[in-house]
Amino acid sequence: MLLPCAGLTGAVGAANAGNMAEDVSTPDLSTLSFEDALRALEQIVRRLESGDVPLDESISLYAQGEELRKRCADRLQAAEARIAKLTVDANGAVTGAQPFGAD
Repeated sequence: MLLPCAGLTGAVGAANAGNMAEDVSTPDLSTLSFEDALRALEQIVRRLESGDVPLDESISLYAQGEELRKRCADRLQAAEARIAKLTVDANGAVTGAQPFGAD
């Protein structure tokens, strides 16, 4: 039976408290820049790929990573929406702009 492992969650967090430089806590996502969110996501991926993270912490990290991935995707989508593709005539003069991806 695996029930005793459920009580280790707090102990694992306490054991890793000295490892705060690598600990990933999710700040308010609405205040993170795209670059900061991407860095945090990359750090989570490195930790998960290392295989050294306990199961409960892995699940928590995965959830944080998914939120960061959504944040990054939303920010990219918003940036793409702001980009306008310029249209030019045969002489090279700008004749207008259309939304990104409106081909």
